[in-house]
Amino acid sequence: MSAQHSTVLYVMGPTASGKTELAVALHRAIPSEIISVDSAMIYRDMNIGTAKPGPAILEIAPHHLIDIRNPDQQYSVADFCRDANQLIDEILQRDRLPILVGGTIMYFHSLQFGLSQLPAADPATRSQLEKFTQTHGLAALHQRLAEVDPESAARIHANDPQRIQRALEVYQLTGVKLSAWQQSKSPVRSDINTVCIGLFPQDRSQLHDRISARFDQMLQAGFIEELKTLREHWNLTAAMSSMRCIGYRQAWSYLEGHIDYPEMRDQAIAATRQLAKRQLTWLRHYPDTYCIDPLKKGGTDAITEEIIYQLQ
Repeated sequence: MSAQHSTVLYVMGPTASGKTELAVALHRAIPSEIISVDSAMIYRDMNIGTAKPGPAILEIAPHHLIDIRNPDQQYSVADFCRDANQLIDEILQRDRLPILVGGTIMYFHSLQFGLSQLPAADPATRSQLEKFTQTHGLAALHQRLAEVDPESAARIHANDPQRIQRALEVYQLTGVKLSAWQQSKSPVRSDINTVCIGLFPQDRSQLHDRISARFDQMLQAGFIEELKTLREHWNLTAAMSSMRCIGYRQAWSYLEGHIDYPEMRDQAIAATRQLAKRQLTWLRHYPDTYCIDPLKKGGTDAITEEIIYQLQ
């Protein structure tokens, strides 16, 4: 690979679409290194609930940006962009292909097109929005966002108070929609060529079945015990970013006695399906992305061959 205009591969897709398996296959087929693009896999000791690759897979195909934060620590989009850019340069210097793989599409977009220079949080505005939520409910707050910024409202889940409040805060402070702030036209780095692959299952019911089966496998593998151990070893709260990850949030409520086991399972699966829907929405509008249906393509080997062809 030349030092200038070197290639970087993005492999994006919804949860349970087979991204890790594909990344490992690509790594074995071409000289490459994998960078994880997953806002949950960054946390140490959170293995089962994040579907983190196990030791056997990581021995074959090591992943950068896994296990880099404790569960009680923060990791921002800016942190990711800094770390990923540094890794990309190091991997390219080793004459290997950086393969960025994951489902946190916002990380991909921020890395490629830059972080929006959004206004800082304003305590007075935030307090006013919190009071509105307490008085009128979260659904009313989401509806308020839909009226001023329908694009953001469509992307942000109706049960995500932090992101709804932030979108409204940005609009109230600047008069500009968050979705407009986040639009960008040109890549940040002109020295690399980014090839974007999107795993886009067309059969939503098949994807839903995979999500349900995977969560049941997590439960059988000891997911609840994993969370119990986390709560014993770390000073965690339900409001921390790590514990707001899907699955952990519902399991926390179960351990606190707020919901029973079947409710926990159903809520976690429903939330994961909603996440997949948001990921697919991101992918549908992601610029210059070559989409592949991983459930129809004929297996990982066929997809690997097609991606290698796209890289040529």
